Amino acid sequence: MLHREPLLVILLKLIDGIPWPQESAQRRRGRPTVYSERLIVKALVIMIIRRLYTAYSLLAFLQQETDLTCQLRESLTEVGRFPSRRTWERRLAKLPDRLPGLIGCLGRHLVVLLQPWASAGRAVALDSTALRAKGGVWHKKDREQGVVPHSTIDTEAHWSKSGYHGWWYGWKLHLACTVSALWIPLAAELTPANVADPDKALMLLHELPSEVRFILGDTHYNDPQLRSKCEFHDRLLVATRRSRYPHADPGAEVRKVFHGLRSKAIEPFNALFKNIFEWGSQVPVKGLKRTQLIVLGAVFLYQVVLLYQFQHQRPVGVGIKPLLRAA
Repeated sequence: MLHREPLLVILLKLIDGIPWPQESAQRRRGRPTVYSERLIVKALVIMIIRRLYTAYSLLAFLQQETDLTCQLRESLTEVGRFPSRRTWERRLAKLPDRLPGLIGCLGRHLVVLLQPWASAGRAVALDSTALRAKGGVWHKKDREQGVVPHSTIDTEAHWSKSGYHGWWYGWKLHLACTVSALWIPLAAELTPANVADPDKALMLLHELPSEVRFILGDTHYNDPQLRSKCEFHDRLLVATRRSRYPHADPGAEVRKVFHGLRSKAIEPFNALFKNIFEWGSQVPVKGLKRTQLIVLGAVFLYQVVLLYQFQHQRPVGVGIKPLLRAA
């Protein structure tokens, strides 16, 4: 009988070979770091795939005596040592601040490998998508009075409104995605729902590949500061203008083409991403940092799966949900 290496173990091994952003050289106070950041990210990948959202549940899973868990424990062992529960909790709590940089670094690597713009313009689409908070909602009158009616409310989330979703209580996932036949997430940030899209778009731009020349966004991204930032990096911001339809200015027909391309990239990707991880109703955890850990970790995992499909000569970007179920 042919014994193949488990898919989850293969995905963890891929993390050892991807580029990694440099950490700050500034000396840190406290105990020295024993375990590498790659090891912590491997644990996060296991947590997301197996839906284990605490260090306790992760360790409880790894303590099971199966062939898979034995290999996973080996993958999470460095210098002959396996982290304790307190180490997992402490290191996972620090990881959300590093995840946007990891996503950007891997996104630039995927662009080099997959060449998404080989037959298309070098465009990226920006958008934010709604993620509802776990538990109940904190109504405005209760928030103003500092009253939390019941314990299920995530008090770190916030309200926002969109033309599609209406009012929702939760979070925004800010994303930059390639405009091409293959959707590659290149940058991501997660904030409470009331954070304005242009504020985080400036941070997303820092992670984009240098060859990007067109930034496509909706009305919210028609921002002077964002436009000047794009111009400084020799990029063209194409965003919907706030004026009465139909637009009759000389550039209207060109923008219409770009907006059509954008709507076929970032909006379907947002829907696909939430469907893969089944977050259409609510995210599975509470609190800003924990939600950033799981949601941004899922974006990173999506990128890792694209890399796996490319290296194993499988259709890239196809069948990701069943592949993760199989892992």
